[in-house]
Amino acid sequence: MKKISMVINADDRLGHISPEIYGHFSEHLGRCIYNGIYVGENSPIPNTDGIRNDIIEALRNIKAPVFRWPGGCFAEEYHWQDGIGEKSLRRKIVNTNWGGVTEDNSFGTHEFMRFCELVGCKPYINGNVGSGSVRELSEWIEYMTSDAESPLTEQRKKNGRAEPWKLEYLGIGN
Repeated sequence: MKKISMVINADDRLGHISPEIYGHFSEHLGRCIYNGIYVGENSPIPNTDGIRNDIIEALRNIKAPVFRWPGGCFAEEYHWQDGIGEKSLRRKIVNTNWGGVTEDNSFGTHEFMRFCELVGCKPYINGNVGSGSVRELSEWIEYMTSDAESPLTEQRKKNGRAEPWKLEYLGIGN
């Protein structure tokens, strides 16, 4: 019988696994967003800006590096302007991908970006190419990230966010 021996050097690294590979996905499916992540500011469930405190704590504890939103199939029908501004005035839609439930868009861009700030993760925005346009996605990016004087920057400021957000990850379609 042949004898084999080997030496393992734990300090000899061959590569690096990016922590973003352990990212997470959120979609307007079932209770993932509503009652899962988001309960609204007036909920009896303990929350910060409508986002459940237990979810914030759990995702901080596992050090969630990145979160993708508004999902996959749902993103293909999501129009970002439906999810900004005064919540009572946001356009309601029917979520045809997941059960035909009414989507009130109370969890939109500002809420998602706040969620990422509270969790300490990087946002990953998934753009709508199913029913959206290149212009719509371009305007969403400008709304979120621009500090130039523009109508979209002013609209973001009017909606409560003076400083632009940092966006490192953008997906094009599902």
